[in-house]
Amino acid sequence: MQIAKGARQEDVISIFGTILTLAVTVMHLYVFFRVNSVMTGFGVMPRLAVFAGGGVFFLLFVAGRFHLFASCPSVAGLADLIGMHWMGILFIVAFCLLIGDLSCGFGFLFLERVTVIRCLALMCGVILSGIAHVQGLRPPIIESYEVPVRHLPDHRDGFRMAVLSDLHVGEAGIGAGWLSARIDQVMAVKPDAVVLVGDLFEREAVPETMIPVMKRLGAPYGVWAVRGNHDSPRPGRPDVTLAILSGAGIPLLENRAVLAADGWVMAGVDDLTTARRRTPGRETSLLDTALNGRPPGTTVFLSHTPWLVDRAAESGVDLMISGHTHQGQIWPFTCLVRMVYPYVGGRYTIGDMTLIVCRGTGTWGPRMRLSRPGEISLIRLNRVAN
Repeated sequence: MQIAKGARQEDVISIFGTILTLAVTVMHLYVFFRVNSVMTGFGVMPRLAVFAGGGVFFLLFVAGRFHLFASCPSVAGLADLIGMHWMGILFIVAFCLLIGDLSCGFGFLFLERVTVIRCLALMCGVILSGIAHVQGLRPPIIESYEVPVRHLPDHRDGFRMAVLSDLHVGEAGIGAGWLSARIDQVMAVKPDAVVLVGDLFEREAVPETMIPVMKRLGAPYGVWAVRGNHDSPRPGRPDVTLAILSGAGIPLLENRAVLAADGWVMAGVDDLTTARRRTPGRETSLLDTALNGRPPGTTVFLSHTPWLVDRAAESGVDLMISGHTHQGQIWPFTCLVRMVYPYVGGRYTIGDMTLIVCRGTGTWGPRMRLSRPGEISLIRLNRVAN
C-alpha cells in the first residue's frame, strides 16, 4: 500500500498528468455539448442516457488516471483500460467535430446544414475510432532499414539489429503472452544483435512472470537496453525494469559505452526527457558521459528520446536509435508531438550519422493507432568505402 500511495501522489502532482486530465475534461465537455445539439430531436430521455453514459466513462478515466481503486487491482485495471480507451475515442471524435465546426463557421454558416454536418462529423469520429482499435490490436510489423556506415569493418558488412521500443509491458492487454509473441517475431528474423530502446516495462509488470519470457530473447552479439521515461527509477516505486533485465541477463547501458565486439561499440544513455525535466541541461552531460572516451569502432548509440541528435553526430556516432514518440500513435496527435520531438518517426540523415526512430512496438494508454501499426525495426548495416 505504501508503494501505491507514493505512486498515486507522484501522478497527481505531475505536470503531464494534470495537462492530460484537463485536456480530456475539455474534450469531454466539447463533444457532449455537440452531441446534445445533434440529438435535440430525439427527446430528453435519450439525451439524458447518453450524458449519463459519458459521465460514467469520464469518472472511470479519472479513477484509472489517479489510481483511485489501487486497493483492488482487478477493478483498477478495468477502470484504467476503459478510461484510456475512452480518452482515445474522445480525441478522435473531438477532432472530427472540430473540423465540422470549422467548415460551418461554428454554426454561423450553412444554418440549415449545421446539424447534418455535425452528425456526419460524429459518425466519422466513431468510424475512425473503430479503425484505430483494429490497427492498435494488430501485431507490430517488421520495418526494414538499410543503413550505410563509413568505416564499418569488412566483417561487419550486413550486420543486422532488431529493435524493440516502447513495449509498455504491464499496460492493459500487454502482458507476458503479448511479449512472448513479440520475441517470437524477433527470433524468427535471426538478428545478429537485439536492442531495447526504453519504455519497456510499466510498474504493473511482475518480474517473476517477465524474467522467464525475456530469457528467451537472444542473439549472437547480445541484447542491449536503455531506459525510457517510464523505466526511470522513482521514489516509492520498485525498479521493475532493472529487476527484469538483470534477471534475464540483459545489460543496461546507463550513460556508458562498451566494446561489444571487435570494431563495434554499443553506447547508451538514460532517458533525456526525464533528465531535462528533473534538471534542465543535465541531458547534455549525460550524453557526453556516454560518448566521450569510448573505445574506437563503429558506434551504435541508444537513446530513448530522439534529442541532441546534432551533438551525437558531432561526436562521431554512426547510428543513433531512438523511440519514445510512438509517431504520435493517434493522428493528428503526430502534429503536436512533432513540436517537441522534430524527429518523430522513421529514418533521418544528420551529417555522417543515421538516426532511426522506431514508432513503437507496443502502445501507451489505449490500444489504438491511427494510422500506422506498431513496428519492430530491423536495421542492416552496409559498409561504405572511404
